Amino acid sequence: METAQTAKKGRLAVLLERLATREGFTRSNMEGVTFIRANKSYPRAPVTYDPSIVIVAQGRKRGYLGEQVFTYDPCNYLVLSVPLPFECETEATPQEPLLAVSLKVDPTTLSELLMVMDDESAAHGAVPRGIYSTPLTDDLICAAIRLLECLESPLDSRILGPQIMREITYRVLCGEQGGALRAVAIRHGRFSQIARVLRKIHTDYGNGMDIESLASEANMSVSTFHHTFKAVTSASPLQYLKSIRLHKARLLMVQDGLNASTAAGRVGYESASQFSREFKRFFGNSPVDEAEKIRAMAD
Repeated sequence: METAQTAKKGRLAVLLERLATREGFTRSNMEGVTFIRANKSYPRAPVTYDPSIVIVAQGRKRGYLGEQVFTYDPCNYLVLSVPLPFECETEATPQEPLLAVSLKVDPTTLSELLMVMDDESAAHGAVPRGIYSTPLTDDLICAAIRLLECLESPLDSRILGPQIMREITYRVLCGEQGGALRAVAIRHGRFSQIARVLRKIHTDYGNGMDIESLASEANMSVSTFHHTFKAVTSASPLQYLKSIRLHKARLLMVQDGLNASTAAGRVGYESASQFSREFKRFFGNSPVDEAEKIRAMAD
């Protein structure tokens, strides 16, 4: 059994070697599927991920959220059920680059599957965290191989891709830590209320927000909101908001060419000097140096 699974993981790596053609992220011909490649190791640094399932065929990543460490490699996959900023490091070499595929989590697909499964288990018990890593099963490896094989053909991607994505989501839901994905589809649970606030933060990050207004959005008291928010994200609401603003500002500088003061204003900072101080404390570089570093990595 172990030899057969090793062969399947090798097949996964061969397919990703062909599909992940460049350093960084490569969009596939199917919406919601992105290939990841790193030809060298990268030290621990702040990142932000959207809700996704990340399956690694070669190399290793470690995510750090508070005191928790999440390893995703050929033995373990990563799941994020809400958008989360955290820190990540990458292990790779030119001879054995990191090769992975990221699959967007679709709430509609989750709801449809749970209706068929008649599963309401997420409505009870403790609030699950929004990120976890868990062992990669044989069923999930096989589904990932079939997805990558079909992504080599645009026609196969359109016809077969959505059903295989649905199968992968189902396999993750059935996994030993599928509770976070189940919880995000339960409309009135506390996890779902926090997920709604996170979507608001990601949409309205440039506007004024305070913990009272965010707690009201979640229909919770301030103390309950603060406790539940930290259980899901391992950060306080205001820490989370600040990290999202800084990540969005970095994107505006790198992708849109904005200068630091303009980007600061766009994401809700009134003081450019405060923005620069907090940016350097968060990323370890000044806004100008960080933007230049990211552009150099993309070349």
